[in-house]
Amino acid sequence: MKTFLKALTAASCGSAMALALSVSTAHAQEWPTDDVRLVVPYAPGGTTDVLSRRVADLLQDELDANVVVENRPGAGSTVATGRLARGGRDSDHTILMASPGHTIGAAIYPDLAYDPVEDFVFIQNMIDIPNVMVVPADSPYDSVLEFVEAAKEQNMTFSHSGVGSSIHMSGELFKTLTETNMTAVPFAGSGAALPALLGGDVDVSFENMPTVFSHIQSGDLKALAVTSAERSEYLPEVPTLNEIGEYNLDEFVTTAWFGLIAHESFPEEATETMQEALKKVMEREEFLSFVEQLGAEPGTVAGDEFKAFIADEVARWDEVAAEAGIRQE
Repeated sequence: MKTFLKALTAASCGSAMALALSVSTAHAQEWPTDDVRLVVPYAPGGTTDVLSRRVADLLQDELDANVVVENRPGAGSTVATGRLARGGRDSDHTILMASPGHTIGAAIYPDLAYDPVEDFVFIQNMIDIPNVMVVPADSPYDSVLEFVEAAKEQNMTFSHSGVGSSIHMSGELFKTLTETNMTAVPFAGSGAALPALLGGDVDVSFENMPTVFSHIQSGDLKALAVTSAERSEYLPEVPTLNEIGEYNLDEFVTTAWFGLIAHESFPEEATETMQEALKKVMEREEFLSFVEQLGAEPGTVAGDEFKAFIADEVARWDEVAAEAGIRQE
């Protein structure tokens, strides 16, 4: 009888331990408990949208959950970002694909109802795309120094895809650092801006790599420099602006970055689960080949490093917006 009771007790303890382990494991794997919503703060068809849909397809395999993409365009991404900042009942399953509009918008619209750094969790920077300083094929300028010297003597025009875009702000930063005479010419997107550049209606642009890469290869545009910290492997003969070494251009480094953020209340276990899943996504051949098609590089910062990068970008663009006189007070 004692032997039976000892066996029963041991079995009960074993069952209890197994149950506790099962509950603990279930709790650790609890998130996501619903569909994950990936918000795109721009209209369908652009780089942010295309990237988000590719990431969503791969991410749902890793999470074993549906990842639903929702487009919420408006005011340079601040509409969707503001809604995310307000939180809500499903904020623990909502993420947003942020881009330079997140930091530039904060510089242009200083009265936003949210803090671009403190009101969010910064999960993972996904990709970085350099901008390219390009001029028409028949431009008389074959180098950055030739262009700067001319722009100090005469007014130049640069096209961009909209106020506050990384293309616009790159041009304003160039103008500020080099103290040149340059006038911004806005267009409704890169699709509208590109023909003006190709036709020589404007002197220069600081376009995203995917927009101009094929035109550089065909000889319809001349690439004078890339805006990233290192030379692009896709344009290895083209210098970076910061290696020029004159006219304060050693301070010029910008990229069109894209990364996932969430509301500040996003659960810690959800952040960890997302980061683990995204790490696997970013190692997959489907993702790497997509990045290559964009002329981009995989992102390298996450968590606190990503947050620190955002804080630095907000401060940098705040100065540029003030200098350019484009802040909306």
